[in-house]
Amino acid sequence: MAELITLARPYAKAVFDAAQDQNAVDLWDQALAFAAKVAADPEVKKILAIPGLSEQRKAELFADCFEEPLPEALRNFLLILAENKRLALLPAVSDLFSFHRAELQRTVNLEVSTAFELTTEQQQKLIDALSKKLERKVELETSVDQSLIGGVMVRTGDLVIDASVRGKLARMAKAMGS
Repeated sequence: MAELITLARPYAKAVFDAAQDQNAVDLWDQALAFAAKVAADPEVKKILAIPGLSEQRKAELFADCFEEPLPEALRNFLLILAENKRLALLPAVSDLFSFHRAELQRTVNLEVSTAFELTTEQQQKLIDALSKKLERKVELETSVDQSLIGGVMVRTGDLVIDASVRGKLARMAKAMGS
């Protein structure tokens, strides 16, 4: 995975800069997210692996997966990826693009797991506390994981905050040498 990120980084930065120049960061983010899903599809992977198919044709087939005609800039970007045999990097490019967008907009998307469903009021309190701590606008994706017993687990990228009862019990058991 780290190798894919390394290969995708210059493409993501270039396309992000282009999107900023066009004042179309949100549009590009959505288009790249869709392209990433297409690239990750097993059937599409099979098509992209056909050795006799030209890179130009692969890019055209890929672009045909979109419901609406692609903007010329995005079509050109897909062609560049195809010519460099890098269409498989689209999921990593999309993730990195989203990271650049979040940095620009000072936002962070957090995955929050709790043992029980959070009320709207509890979610808002959590958003307020995390926004203050992280100095960013926080967006939550919540899920219920009853194995946590209680508390909360927060994830974003490489950051994991485990304030769950299960996590505390595991740390206590480790400290006791069990």
